[in-house]
Amino acid sequence: MKVKRKIIAVILSAVAIFSCAGIVGSVNGQVAYAVTYSVGSKGTTVKTIQQKLKNWGYYTGAVDGIYGAKTKEAVKYFQRRNKLSVDGIAGPKTLAAMGIRSSSGSGGSTSSSFSNSDINLLAHLIYGEARGESYVGQVAVGAVVMNRIKSASFPNTMSGVIYQSYAFTAVNDGQINLTPNDTAKRAAQDAINGWDPTYGALYYYNPKVATSSWIFSRTTTITIGNHIFAK
Repeated sequence: MKVKRKIIAVILSAVAIFSCAGIVGSVNGQVAYAVTYSVGSKGTTVKTIQQKLKNWGYYTGAVDGIYGAKTKEAVKYFQRRNKLSVDGIAGPKTLAAMGIRSSSGSGGSTSSSFSNSDINLLAHLIYGEARGESYVGQVAVGAVVMNRIKSASFPNTMSGVIYQSYAFTAVNDGQINLTPNDTAKRAAQDAINGWDPTYGALYYYNPKVATSSWIFSRTTTITIGNHIFAK
């Protein structure tokens, strides 16, 4: 009986460990995990979550790497604003929206594909186009550039997209030459890291000043501040 009880205890412990890791199936015979962070989680990724949420105005607590009640509420706030499932758990979709790479491969950073000059150029564009917008609105402008780079309908480089003829007002009127502030630089990095508040938008416009009938025909994905984002 004692041996059976020990075996059962070991099995239950293993199940508990696998449950925390979040097994979602297997690929080529290997267990696949859905990495999640929730109340009780600790570590550098939790610190990254807290710092990003703090930068974006969702979180006011300490950046201590401990996923507590305040972090959970901040994650829920972020999820609500980004139309994600609101559960306070930083799972693959939430991490991807934050531009954080999980060990399961969900989301992830693309920053290694871009040079410092690319990041600086995007910051210049964001500052010239959207310095009066909220932080999320500034990231959104950067996300449009990133979405265009990925699209076969646009150039596939940062400079190619930004300097495409008549693509951005800030390039046409010279505001791209203004010196970006730290907020624009952070927004550029977040956009490059994969945060896309626009849900794949390739265009944005201010309906108060836009005159093109064509742009009004595009499918709206979201409105952030003064800008309507569309595909």
